[in-house]
Amino acid sequence: RNLLYVYPQRLNFGNRLASARNITVKIQFLADEDLNNPMQVIFGKSSSAEFVSEMYTSVTYHNKSPDFYEEVKLKLPAKITGKHHLLFTFYHISCQQKQNQGGSSETLIGYSWLPILMNERLQTGHYCLPMALERLPNKYSMHSPEKIPNQNPPVKWVDGHKANLAQLTFESVVSIVNSLHNSPDLSKDQHGRNCLLMSYVHYVFRLPDIQKELAKGVSAPPPVFPESRYYTVGRSSAAHVGSRLLQSRIMSSSNPDIAGTQALTDEEVKNAMSSKGMDRSGVRMSSYVEVSSYFHNASSVGRSSTRKQFHEELALQMVVSTGMVRENVFKYAWFFFELLVKSMAQYFCMMEKQESSRKLRFSDRFKDDITTIVNVVTAEIGTILVKQQKETEQAEKINVSLAFFLFDLLSLMDRGFVFNLIRNYCCQLSVKLQSMPTLISMRLEFLRILCSHEHYLSLNLFFITNLSAPASPCLSISSQNSSSSSSVQDQRIANMFELSGDYRQQHFLTGLLFTELAAALDAEVEGIAKVQKKAVNAIVSLLCSHDLDSRYSKPEIKAKVAALYLPLIGIILDALPQLYDFTDARTRKIRPSSSDGETETNPINQSVASLIAGNPGNTMLKSSATTFSSLPSKQLTPLVADASQDLLISFLWILKNADQNLIRKWIIDLPVTQLNKILDLLHLCVSCFEYRSKVTSDKVSTQALQKSKHTKARLEEVLLGNAGARGEMMKRCRGPGNERNFGINENLRWRKDQTQWRQGNERQEKTKADLDQEALVSGNLVTEANLVILDTLEIIVKAISVSDCKDSVLGNILRVILHSLGCNQSSYYLTHCFNSLRALIAKYADVLFEEEAEQCSDMCQRVLHHCCSSMDSTRTQACAVLYLIMRHSFSTISNFARVKMQVTMSLASLVGKSSDFNEEYLRRALRTVLAYAEEDEDMQPTMFPIQVEELLFNLNSILSDTVKMREFQKDPEMLMDLMYRLAKGYQTSPDLRLTWLQNMAEKHTKRQCYTEAALCLVHAAALVAEYLSMLEDHKYLPVGSVSFQACMFESVNEVYKVIIPIQEAHRDVSKLAYIHEKLKKAFESITTKGSKRMFGTYFRVAFYGAKFGDLDEQEYIYKEPAITKLPEISHRLEAFYGQCFGDAAVEVIKDSSPVEKGKLDPNKAYIQITFVEPFFDDYEMKDRITYFEKNFNLRRFMYTTPFTKDGRPRGDLKEQYKRKTILTTQHAFPYIKTRINVIQKEEFILTPIEVAIEDMQKKTLELAVATQQEPPDPKLLQMVLQGSVGATVNQGPLEVAQVFLAEIPEDSKLFRHHNKLRLCFKEFIMRCGEAVEKNKGLIATDQKEYQQELKKNYNKLKENLRPMIGRKIPDLYKPVVKIHKGSFKRSSFRKNETSPSSTQNS
Repeated sequence: RNLLYVYPQRLNFGNRLASARNITVKIQFLADEDLNNPMQVIFGKSSSAEFVSEMYTSVTYHNKSPDFYEEVKLKLPAKITGKHHLLFTFYHISCQQKQNQGGSSETLIGYSWLPILMNERLQTGHYCLPMALERLPNKYSMHSPEKIPNQNPPVKWVDGHKANLAQLTFESVVSIVNSLHNSPDLSKDQHGRNCLLMSYVHYVFRLPDIQKELAKGVSAPPPVFPESRYYTVGRSSAAHVGSRLLQSRIMSSSNPDIAGTQALTDEEVKNAMSSKGMDRSGVRMSSYVEVSSYFHNASSVGRSSTRKQFHEELALQMVVSTGMVRENVFKYAWFFFELLVKSMAQYFCMMEKQESSRKLRFSDRFKDDITTIVNVVTAEIGTILVKQQKETEQAEKINVSLAFFLFDLLSLMDRGFVFNLIRNYCCQLSVKLQSMPTLISMRLEFLRILCSHEHYLSLNLFFITNLSAPASPCLSISSQNSSSSSSVQDQRIANMFELSGDYRQQHFLTGLLFTELAAALDAEVEGIAKVQKKAVNAIVSLLCSHDLDSRYSKPEIKAKVAALYLPLIGIILDALPQLYDFTDARTRKIRPSSSDGETETNPINQSVASLIAGNPGNTMLKSSATTFSSLPSKQLTPLVADASQDLLISFLWILKNADQNLIRKWIIDLPVTQLNKILDLLHLCVSCFEYRSKVTSDKVSTQALQKSKHTKARLEEVLLGNAGARGEMMKRCRGPGNERNFGINENLRWRKDQTQWRQGNERQEKTKADLDQEALVSGNLVTEANLVILDTLEIIVKAISVSDCKDSVLGNILRVILHSLGCNQSSYYLTHCFNSLRALIAKYADVLFEEEAEQCSDMCQRVLHHCCSSMDSTRTQACAVLYLIMRHSFSTISNFARVKMQVTMSLASLVGKSSDFNEEYLRRALRTVLAYAEEDEDMQPTMFPIQVEELLFNLNSILSDTVKMREFQKDPEMLMDLMYRLAKGYQTSPDLRLTWLQNMAEKHTKRQCYTEAALCLVHAAALVAEYLSMLEDHKYLPVGSVSFQACMFESVNEVYKVIIPIQEAHRDVSKLAYIHEKLKKAFESITTKGSKRMFGTYFRVAFYGAKFGDLDEQEYIYKEPAITKLPEISHRLEAFYGQCFGDAAVEVIKDSSPVEKGKLDPNKAYIQITFVEPFFDDYEMKDRITYFEKNFNLRRFMYTTPFTKDGRPRGDLKEQYKRKTILTTQHAFPYIKTRINVIQKEEFILTPIEVAIEDMQKKTLELAVATQQEPPDPKLLQMVLQGSVGATVNQGPLEVAQVFLAEIPEDSKLFRHHNKLRLCFKEFIMRCGEAVEKNKGLIATDQKEYQQELKKNYNKLKENLRPMIGRKIPDLYKPVVKIHKGSFKRSSFRKNETSPSSTQNS
């Protein structure tokens, strides 16, 4: 069959003024021009005949340009003539009949047709047909509608016998773009843009030259182009593709009859690459500007009124496009936006409208079309994100393309109009999207591109602030009185730090960006962390670009730029609980942000989010000397380290560049809570910007804090800038050859083709030079950041001097300064920091010494630490501060006494904790302080110099005591002994004793000796309790340190028994709840872990040799971690003392026999190490029932040594003796030390038969335990049985019996042992029988033979032992009653009076 398929696609009736809106098309197949005789060759639908003569399309209600989706299937006749044709008749369908109108509801509109044969060939393909109105022409079937001869009267046509070539051309362009994008032969860039299309927009496309066209005349024939054209791709298909692009460029006007002029190849390339050389590759703005030179000689002759502008027609077609055309326009929106923007730029350059008002550059209709395009594209983005979540990447690309389009419109159109488009975009997207992270992310990416505009600051009116703007349109400042004026001025300054409605109106783009940042920080939904990081990165990128921009390098301009970002300070202050805590980066902890109230679960309100930043009413921070506390209303998402660091560096950049007088006036009026919040933020900045050496940087290169080289450089430049003496100093510190050439591409940073779409923190392989450079930049950055912090602190000090809140703020100021002194800092910073600290002490000495005693103690320790510095300048500054502290505290006796104690404690703590302090430098510093006291003429008449001398003498004594301790840094046991001795030496100074106990606890913690560390702390608590009981007589206080026990779960209860009465007396319910929660966990741990806990392992260590000095002939019990083997401690001690005395001079004695010192080499050091076990008497075992009790409060330990009388350690059973040695220690384990002296030694020697009794008792106990175990363990039971009755070991118990029980001993002293061993064997054989029976019930079917073998061996052993077990010693038993005949035949015995044992066991 010959089949023909007809697909009507669309009809454009939009330019007609008639009311035809409900349009249908009747399709017929005719053999001639008789309209009443159509051929029945159209396949009918299922509800009609097989073949019909006509087919109607469906009606789209009220649409003048409908799309059709019908398929018409025709059966062609066998013979086709030139008169066969398809006839299309167009009708308007009336939905409601008018009163004066009768008949059919169809109203004829017009006709069109398509001849089937053309040049004797069947016509197939796509056709765009014009429509004839009223009637069909004569002999129409012989001609195509486009080439119908002139008729008389003439035929009326829609659009003057022309198809809508603008729509056709646009659809063709869309089709070409779609084909090129999907072509596998053409490359794409990293953003998915077709390189050929990009080249076309940048180099090929241009508007035609009107003046040359007018000179040639409109009817001039189109030029003939040579075949050798300039193409952008070097492939075989390039010529064809290039010609299609060329035709599209020539037909760029809506009027197809006007041919565009075309330059030759070399001329076009010259025009494309002129004026700026290769630098303008990919730079669109330069190609816009050069159009002005192209049209420079053209006069300002406007276009004909009938001619449409290209950009207007392109915008119109983008608006009215439907179906697949519209989908492709969205899909490749970047191309049409680029085309639209370039045509707009060329148009207003060609028409010389550069100087005209932006509002008059483009027509109102074109603006309406642009508004429609932006609204439609925004709606499409929302639709894709909501309904087609898999196409998120496509939505992101469209969003970026729209952002760059509006970015360009800011340079071409009225900026108020563009701002309205931006506002509509944000509002429309908010309505469409319900997912907060997606919404903020899309808007952030959109705003990030807009904010990269070259004139971003001017667009935001950064030169206008609340101070420069009038307060009211009807009142002037001069008309108000002075107090009112001051109040208004203060309010204006406060408003500058808030994200208010006025701010967002004056600074539109920045206000939008800050609103998005505040909303991201305030959101509490899943997935918001990445969005927060993106928002922060956008802010930091902007600040970097401002800082690098040479146009804003002057300080006064930078101050205005910084003023634009003042609301960011309020946003960061509100986000303080969310910031990453850099104080302890190793634990990666987050700042506390929990609330006492209930957590809100309501989603964020956009109207509230736009106003949350900088609102003092919402800031409820209460400062603490040790922690940051806040009370936010809900649980907020914590920020990662990168985002927190970027926010902090933005905060410091604003503080550095803003007007210092403005900052000071703002601080003066802040409430105390806000001031302390700022100080908390500065404290966090100090922790964040701490110098880390190159080694540390290498270790943390995989962590979030590690930045790429480019990002580090940007951060440095952000703070360094080019202004100020410090900036110059920092540049000099960088040295020659380290300067960066950042200015090379400065003038390109706002151009979108140069914008980096990828993230700036991509991983890069780093060379050693890069790492060295990063370390240098990091050092400079840390110094500059801390100098900015110090400047801010000085501003705050000056501000509070005129206010009443200094008492509550000074402590936090001092805390920030001391924290910076505790971090790694440069000597340059330390010089300035010590100057500020001295000024603070001189100005507020009384307040600091009276109210901030703990801070002063910390200050003494920090200053003493820097007195050990190897840098002379740092040491000199620290000495001056230390002397100033003493001098200003001398005015009050109590203060000076406290300072002396604090300095002494600080020195003790310093030498106890710090392993790198230099003793010599510290002694020099103390001599310097003494020199200051002797040369201070004002203090000579007082007792101050004498007291300083006494204090320094004590400090030197402490140093001398610690010299020896420094020698044993690598010997932890000896070091603990020395620290213990020092702590005991401070019995008259409880504070120092507590300090040394705390030092010991820290040392134990580092060695993971947590039990000993806990005991040190409980010791300290006991001392405090003892002194409190001496000072205050309260019933709830513990009486002395005896009340304290410590360590492990069971002891938790004992400790809290002492603490609970104190908390009950104070009615502290929250702490009582905490205590009982701890008790609950401790008891649960006892229940779950029980005997599975592993306590310490103990060894006896004895030292012999003069090389050991005081340790010679000393014995200790060492407590080692659980499961420590003898070779481990032996190797550790041998290796350590081998380093001290030489490997050849150290020898480990392998056995535990008594050492005869006379036989030892005096030139060697001997160490004897023996494993020992806790020893308990029988009466002790009654109280030590639990596993914990058997491992706690241990003072007696035992080890055994086998020997024979001839000196051999091992011999026959009759010759084998055993020595039991029991050692008693000075203190009970666990203790605050891991080794304790042995103060008593006892020895017991067991005879061979006693050794045999002990061995048999041990075997019997093993059998009893294995038999009674629940649940039973078959493997353990069989293993014990095999060792007792197995064939291979029968000789073990049997041989013992044969040696000691075969004959009655001659010595009566051995009778008792003989009988005891007999009873042991009797119990042993009984336990063996129980075990064999127990095993019978546990074995599987495949182990029956094994069970029979065990039974056989057991019976054999029992028979062999029977005569020896049953034999009794006659002398041990005597008859108590003489038996006469007729009485019981069984004899009764009782024990001999000399024997306390009973006969019942026999």
